[in-house]
Amino acid sequence: MAELRQQLIDGARRMADLGLNRGTAGNLSVRAPADGEAGFLITPSGMAYDALQPEDIVHVRLDGVAVGRRKPSSEWRFHRDLYASRADAGAILHAHSPFATSLACLRRDIPAFHYMIARFGGDSLRCSDYATFGTQALSAAVLRAIDGRCGCLLANHGMLVIGGDLSRALALGVELEALCEQYWRACQIAPPVLLDAAEMTRVLAKFAGYGQQS
Repeated sequence: MAELRQQLIDGARRMADLGLNRGTAGNLSVRAPADGEAGFLITPSGMAYDALQPEDIVHVRLDGVAVGRRKPSSEWRFHRDLYASRADAGAILHAHSPFATSLACLRRDIPAFHYMIARFGGDSLRCSDYATFGTQALSAAVLRAIDGRCGCLLANHGMLVIGGDLSRALALGVELEALCEQYWRACQIAPPVLLDAAEMTRVLAKFAGYGQQS
């Protein structure tokens, strides 16, 4: 568990290096049962990632009980609900990255302007409904927006991705922010030409077997 806590800290610091976060914004978690109880490790509330020590990382059980000397991130509820409902969730990244947050403040879904949208499981990147941060209402909005997908935007807030592990969550966060930047830049010139439903169906099928298969 100590090694996993350090990996989580390293991943949280990497978020800043990758341009996904600044200051104490955002949060990162990894699935981690403890003492026979299902749960996850999550970054603490309001602490600079550079100052974190392994003992600052909080373990939260799926019943919402937090164990540790710190308070968990205020967004622990949507982490908890995603781990409870998504077997594919090994790690969850939430960030206030510049381009994703800018588009989220417009409350726009990102359409199929680029085939890599399919990397997140559908023909668009959805934007959730707005709800106050740290609330169960936000968690409910997140679960709706990310249903069947591994990434979404949070209205007037930021982005969220689900990965099989910490490294995959970080990679997906970078990919989502890159797509948001590309969409934003294309929209400065003209409305992008969108791929049609038939092409996105083909791309989704290709992604099902993409990459190195075990």
